[in-house]
Amino acid sequence: MRLGFSGQDPNFPYIAEHQRFQFPNPEKSKDGVVAIGGNLSPGMLLSAYEQGVFPWYNPDEPVVWQSPDPRFVIFPEKLHVSTSMKKILNQRRFDVRFDSDFPAVIRECAAISRTGQNGTWITEDMINAYNELHRLGYAHCAESYAEGSLAGGCYGILLGSVFFGESMFSKQSNASKAAFVSFAKKLFAQNVAFIDCQVWTAHLESLGGERVSRCEFLKLLKENIR
Repeated sequence: MRLGFSGQDPNFPYIAEHQRFQFPNPEKSKDGVVAIGGNLSPGMLLSAYEQGVFPWYNPDEPVVWQSPDPRFVIFPEKLHVSTSMKKILNQRRFDVRFDSDFPAVIRECAAISRTGQNGTWITEDMINAYNELHRLGYAHCAESYAEGSLAGGCYGILLGSVFFGESMFSKQSNASKAAFVSFAKKLFAQNVAFIDCQVWTAHLESLGGERVSRCEFLKLLKENIR
């Protein structure tokens, strides 16, 4: 992979949906960085997720492919829905929908201000790439609406029996959590084995997330990706 540029490498070949790219073995990465460079073409992204890798980089960097150790996941039996959230869902405070406006969700995730972060890692290239994966049927989202307006949501990639959560946003208290919990329950009802949350956050831990070693994650991934 060629370096010395920001974003996608214009000289790297386009990898179509049904083509695959072999990444270096994530287990040999000590800092979580598996590879640098390449592009966000559909086959490249799908190859990455299938191999336990995902893109995460700053706008002024080339594409950085990561596989952290440990990994953070939610298993069906560990999903935690608080009493207050059950009440919010039962009272239907939000109109929760699925895949009704993926482009809006990913743009809101890119625009939302986050504590301790200056800017966003969800670049225009990322937005275009994941919109294409949504068009192809791999990227999905959940949305919470309040009085007809988009108040929160989340998105990710579904491959086999694994959902790879990417990002979420909230413009109103509990909006993103309502979308995520509703989506998680829907996914688990469809026999998804686990949700990959990538890295620890207190918010995801409160929802039942737990750390697993990268070795264990890759084993689980191999068992459930097809």
